[in-house]
Amino acid sequence: MFSYTIRRVLMAIPTLWFALTMIFILVRVIPGDPTTAVMGDYVTEKSLEVLKRQMGLDLPLFEQYGLYLYNFIRGDFGNSLITGAPVLKELKNALPHTLELTFFGLLFGMVTGIPLGIFLALKRNSFWDYTGRFVSLAGLSFPSFYIAVLLILIFSMKLDLLPVMGVGATGDFWDRMHHLVLPSLTLGLLMMSYLTRMTRSTMLDVLGADYIRTAHAKGLKKAKVIFKHALKNASVSIVTVLGIYAGILIGSSVMTEIIFNRPGLGSLIVGSMLNRDYITITSIMTVYAAIVIFINLITDLSYGLIDPRIRYE
Repeated sequence: MFSYTIRRVLMAIPTLWFALTMIFILVRVIPGDPTTAVMGDYVTEKSLEVLKRQMGLDLPLFEQYGLYLYNFIRGDFGNSLITGAPVLKELKNALPHTLELTFFGLLFGMVTGIPLGIFLALKRNSFWDYTGRFVSLAGLSFPSFYIAVLLILIFSMKLDLLPVMGVGATGDFWDRMHHLVLPSLTLGLLMMSYLTRMTRSTMLDVLGADYIRTAHAKGLKKAKVIFKHALKNASVSIVTVLGIYAGILIGSSVMTEIIFNRPGLGSLIVGSMLNRDYITITSIMTVYAAIVIFINLITDLSYGLIDPRIRYE
């Protein structure tokens, strides 16, 4: 397992390097001059030159690229062009809210989607199966902002049960959880829909295998056959979906944070784009890329724990 882990970690390094390179290129091909966006259209040429020198934009492109990688390695993201505050400080304030939202959305999707998918597979072509497939398809069809609006209308405006905006009082755990219910439900319902359909499909394939029929013929209890034999062999596909859509949830959290006015990375990146804060945008995109690559690394390592044969391939 140790050698397998080392190989996967080493494979993640060039992936991260490629992602950083693409971010560097994409940010620089965006139309418009970031210095003009910050200083305005009527600024003097001398002031623009001073700002470009401060931002390092007067350097050759390869030197800018090398400086960008060097600063990333040592954790220096520079200062915001709008507020002047260190970007790393703003990221430290915003990132926990995004990770918190994504974690609970993922947790809700796992707790509900996997058992529901197993149940639908066992009730194949029954009323419950058709109903569950319809509901999960509806969940995939609605965008996250539409689900968020529906939840606000039902639980906040009609029933007056849950708050709409903010993250709750600092240091008050239950108040923070109270404010987190609707945003995490918004993301969790999407994850539940994905997992339900994937778990059902994978379990149907496994339940029709010869070794499952053999397990039943030996007289093993139904629960043991389902959870020890069938679910264990279906877990690789389920974990793959978890890894893929965990990254998607990170992206979906942008719109969710804006709707519920949560001070996470989503709100930060939208504000930076509106203000053309070139340095903050680059830093946030870098953090997003690093998170997604880390999630994929954890997913790869999980394969080795689920199926030891994968470690030796």
